[in-house]
Amino acid sequence: MRIYTAHTHPARAPVLVREGFSWGAAVFGPLWLFFHRAWLAAVLVLCAEVLLGLIPLPPLRFGLELALAWLLGLFGQDLRRWSLARQGFLLAHVVAGADADAALARLLDRRPDLAPLALR
Repeated sequence: MRIYTAHTHPARAPVLVREGFSWGAAVFGPLWLFFHRAWLAAVLVLCAEVLLGLIPLPPLRFGLELALAWLLGLFGQDLRRWSLARQGFLLAHVVAGADADAALARLLDRRPDLAPLALR
């Protein structure tokens, strides 16, 4: 079972964000954040990567880029939650499911009022 946080907005479909390490965020960095509409976080990470690219010592630069990738993997989902909160989403529930669809089904079972928004 995977754990998801459910974020709701009065006029938009609920968004589920998985808990745990994100390999997509670790490998793709700001592109992953852009894909998940975490615009400000993506720009900040992109700026950090540009600054790391200016470090003249390759071993140090590689180590810091690797550390940034690891931190993005650890905190990428939290950056998504932060971006959702900035967009007006509220943390509504914590749900578990085998995958995102099963977790959404559990959420809609518990909160049937969200069904019309989820079907958009």
